[in-house]
Amino acid sequence: MEHSKPHHYSDVKTLISWSAPGRPFRKKGRAFYLNGLLIMFLVEVILFVFSEYLLMFVVATLYFFAVAITAVPPQNFHYRISTQGIKVEDHFYIWDELYDFYFKKIDGMDILTVRSRSIIPGELKISLGEVPADHIRRVMINYIPYREIVRPTFMEKSGEWLAKNFPLER
Repeated sequence: MEHSKPHHYSDVKTLISWSAPGRPFRKKGRAFYLNGLLIMFLVEVILFVFSEYLLMFVVATLYFFAVAITAVPPQNFHYRISTQGIKVEDHFYIWDELYDFYFKKIDGMDILTVRSRSIIPGELKISLGEVPADHIRRVMINYIPYREIVRPTFMEKSGEWLAKNFPLER
């Protein structure tokens, strides 16, 4: 749907609406959990040598949190893009709060990433499900800029390097 005239708040229209999982999910194998457990125990031993008992508790808690996140499949969220902004479940973001958008593939799933002007939330990562990225691009480009190429940050590069060189599963 192409819109040439500016929209007023009184004529809010839903442009696209869909349901998709709340985050990318891929079932992990036994090797993933075993390797994670071994790494956690190695870190725990090092922390024990330095008598960092509270930090040992934090590391164990983070490991079990990561296991819970990777083991439980996400629920479906309802997404809506309108002439006023983007709605994710009960949270609404108006176009003036959003900066730009781009698409990325994570675990084989197409993800729409929308950057916000404020630090929190910073980025909205929205699963596309069955909706084609090109359709969303045609709608959203009328409201915020589309970034065809986005340079990965230092943290993204580091994470990719770690995942490539020290995979937790094969």
